[in-house]
Amino acid sequence: MNAVTTETPSATAPPGVATAGRRERWLVGIALGLIALHIVDDSFLQPQPGTSAADHLVSGLVPLALIALLGFGYLRWRPGVRAVVAGLLGVLGITVGTEAVYYFSQGDGGGDDFTGVLAIAAGLALIGCAVTVLWRSRRTDGRRWWRYTRRSLVGLAAFVTGYVVVLPFAYSYVITHVGVTDVPTPDLGAPYEDVQFTTSDGLTLHGAYVPSRNGAAVIVVPGLSDSQDDEARMLARHGYGVLLLYRRGEGESEGDPNLFGWHSADDVHAAVDYLSGRPEVDPDRIGGIGFSVGGEILIQAAAESDRLAAIVSEGGSQRSVREQLNFSGWDKWVPVPSLAINTAGVAVFGNQTVPANLMDLMPQIAPQAVFLIHAADGQPGEVELTDDYYAAAGQPKQSWEVPDGGHIGGYAAHPREYEQRVVDFFDTELLAR
Repeated sequence: MNAVTTETPSATAPPGVATAGRRERWLVGIALGLIALHIVDDSFLQPQPGTSAADHLVSGLVPLALIALLGFGYLRWRPGVRAVVAGLLGVLGITVGTEAVYYFSQGDGGGDDFTGVLAIAAGLALIGCAVTVLWRSRRTDGRRWWRYTRRSLVGLAAFVTGYVVVLPFAYSYVITHVGVTDVPTPDLGAPYEDVQFTTSDGLTLHGAYVPSRNGAAVIVVPGLSDSQDDEARMLARHGYGVLLLYRRGEGESEGDPNLFGWHSADDVHAAVDYLSGRPEVDPDRIGGIGFSVGGEILIQAAAESDRLAAIVSEGGSQRSVREQLNFSGWDKWVPVPSLAINTAGVAVFGNQTVPANLMDLMPQIAPQAVFLIHAADGQPGEVELTDDYYAAAGQPKQSWEVPDGGHIGGYAAHPREYEQRVVDFFDTELLAR
């Protein structure tokens, strides 16, 4: 491979440092330029619909500053350090381009996704550069057993660093840049209207609405893996107005996506505003049912406003490192470093502050009613934390542990009991007011 060379120390380089050769400098410079181009394109030139460059100052300027800082130092660092830096920047390039792969695979690619493909190519080139620099600068002196022991230790350290630091930080970018755009046509069991409404920060959101026949309405906030049409049909059969909400960054709704739903309580507030203006809906009879991240969003929305008379949260558990601290036992600290880095990354790339701990929000919901549902065989946080959330909530409240069915699978596993429990809850809290 002839793409990377090293030169003897220059007159300006520190003693004993082999500086980057001309080809290596050109390769790294062009690659960093392509990655920076995509970040500028994504954050400032072609931001998500409904957003502007001003909404992405942190998520755009922080990685650009990091690229500039590491790129400047790269010219003078030792080969080992250069390889590490090139590898990390390569991961950054691939990470910021992942949204392009996703959207092209969904048939929705365009705009800044083209520069995203270039960022991936640049990232791969940087990783190739890192491998080449490491190979050409490897030490061949000393005893063989010590060389291989040292390399093994370095490799182990790199693996741990990648798992604990690099992957969580990279995942945070995906969380804040990849949204579900191909929303399936809803099957709500009744005629529905395609509706839209505006959030307090100026985003136009979309939803599917079945008009109310009993004066009450329920906002359905899906999780990431299912549209929850079955549960929506269940409520519509009982006369409830049903508003299936497409959160910001999903479907045709404007805004930046966030798979953790950090800012989507505002989406629920906008949905409440919309329903309050419907002639067939009593503004005092509006509730919500959310699943997984949707359940977490509803907990925050209900804690922030008294306009949701009752909420059902199924499978809600944790959305940042703050909820991890709710667990008991010493082993809760093991994932904290990775979760802290992931949380910081979501805050940076999402241009948002970390939301409040769900445990702290639960007492603020009362006197609005809350019904917490979780599966006995659900995902870890769901099983361990729901009882604690229930204990922290004020009255009126209910809780149900579904014996099987898995994460947000309560209705599929026990449709009759699920329908009886949920409908009775909304009948009591919304219709008997």
